[in-house]
Amino acid sequence: MGRALTMEEIEKRFAEINAMPAEQPTPEEIAAMEQADREDPSESISLEEYKAKREYSGKLLVRIPKELHRALAQAAKENGVSINQYVLYKLAK
Repeated sequence: MGRALTMEEIEKRFAEINAMPAEQPTPEEIAAMEQADREDPSESISLEEYKAKREYSGKLLVRIPKELHRALAQAAKENGVSINQYVLYKLAK
């Protein structure tokens, strides 16, 4: 992580931001906001309900050390399969 900003630097950055012209919503954003205003709140669900209903895509992004990635790729090549197939095999064991 970088160094902490001084109060002077923070104030300068806020001044720069506040000096910028206000952004105007696009026609698409305006239409989306109008549609949201028309929606019936009784049809809304909570975040917990949404999470319980969601379906899983089958995709999983996992960050691993480069050496482990290299070893998995080499093992997959030696076994004549893709790294995805090899990792799936290993996870399913």
